[in-house]
Amino acid sequence: MTELADTKPDRFFADRFNVTPAVMEEILGTALKGRVDEADIYLEYRVNEELVLEEETVKKASRHVSQGAGVRAQTETRTGYAHTDDIALRNLEEAARHARAIADEGSRSAIVAVGPGRLPHDLYHLAEPPIVTDLARKLDLLRRVDRATRAHDSRIRQVIVSLTSEEVVMLIATAAGWVVGDIRPLTRLNVTAIAEDGARRETGSYGGGGRVPFDFFLGEDRWQRFAREAARQAALKLSAIDAPAGTMTVVLGPGWPGILLHEAIGHGLEGDFNRKGVSAFAGRLGQKVASEVVTVVDDGTIPNRRGSLNVDDEGTPTGRTVLIENGILRGYMQDRLNSRLMGVAPTGNGRRESFAHPPMPRMTNTFMLPGTDVPEDIIRSVKRGLFAVSFGGGQVDITSGKFVFSASEAYLIEDGRVTAPVKGATLIGNGPDALTRVSRVGHDLALDEGVGTCGKNGQSVPVGVGLPTIRLDGMTVGGTAV
Repeated sequence: MTELADTKPDRFFADRFNVTPAVMEEILGTALKGRVDEADIYLEYRVNEELVLEEETVKKASRHVSQGAGVRAQTETRTGYAHTDDIALRNLEEAARHARAIADEGSRSAIVAVGPGRLPHDLYHLAEPPIVTDLARKLDLLRRVDRATRAHDSRIRQVIVSLTSEEVVMLIATAAGWVVGDIRPLTRLNVTAIAEDGARRETGSYGGGGRVPFDFFLGEDRWQRFAREAARQAALKLSAIDAPAGTMTVVLGPGWPGILLHEAIGHGLEGDFNRKGVSAFAGRLGQKVASEVVTVVDDGTIPNRRGSLNVDDEGTPTGRTVLIENGILRGYMQDRLNSRLMGVAPTGNGRRESFAHPPMPRMTNTFMLPGTDVPEDIIRSVKRGLFAVSFGGGQVDITSGKFVFSASEAYLIEDGRVTAPVKGATLIGNGPDALTRVSRVGHDLALDEGVGTCGKNGQSVPVGVGLPTIRLDGMTVGGTAV
């Protein structure tokens, strides 16, 4: 994989598989010619590496290579998609015939792709992608993280440290008339600490990464902080009391709590759900859907972020899309299919898990913009409430907007002060309704450390989330103490 950092995607696929832009153009122009509205061919070569240190022993060291191609044809609302894990001309032609057969319903447009395209921005060019960094350096880091985590607290009994890296080379020929490729690095360091005190056992987890080099983890006290945070969370939970239940003021901390924003309203702002009319936000463009202090954007152009892309998986340049502005719904996240059917421009949000999946509208980095409040003043303004610093799992119903989220780290707020840590706290509500309950927004916007993975329709893609400190009034909190 060393050569990939200096190889253009079009040359990579031409040299390794004898598939050139001209070949892709021929398939689009001949095998899919006529009676389809749009078509594209997506080529992918992926290398994944995973290292896991557990009980101070390397328990897993794996490297996996996959490759393949997907051919898509669209006619009105119908999509034909066929894929193959053998990148050869005969297989691409066969996939194109299958895709056309599925989508061919009488549309009259012909498809021809021409010319190479250029990337609109270069968000993550790395001199050394993490996938090619020497294995010994990676294992040494895992052992150092393990030792630092255990040293933080004598109650830490077990530590699991993992480092995952990948590099994806993609090339797409689109019906929009261009061929564009990208090389996408991605890496993540994660630490899980398990603390025990008598019969009580608690877990803490922390990590981060992005489209960054391996040395990213060595700078700014980063890996040491990951170790400390995992150990601190586990030890903290040993003394946590039962969370209260009822209606109360909730303060969300900056950064990772943006996952609630992502799940509770983010999916509801994706184009496919709104075109089909099944989202709680469908048909509400230009209407007030949130408090006037709320502005939410999706931005795929932030350098080196986990959710960022030079172009999306349809070849559309990523951008910054304002979804909600001062409480007013301004737009949706769009892929090419749904933007065409809705009569709007694509926003660079067409994403897919791999060549075996067709693209759909997905988030990139989704976050609320900062306000003007001082975070400490927001805490001081709460007589009795909950301060949620981090969230674990949750469930959301796209149609109704109802959600349930569990807080993995939370505290009581009493008389304007953060007091006891609590366990078992859940946030229950409705996404659109919750946005109207935002009364104060801090100036401390933070993006997450780079750990987000989003699932939709059986596909998973890396994403980013973010949030400043915010206050939500009259939220329902589920707990075990009344």
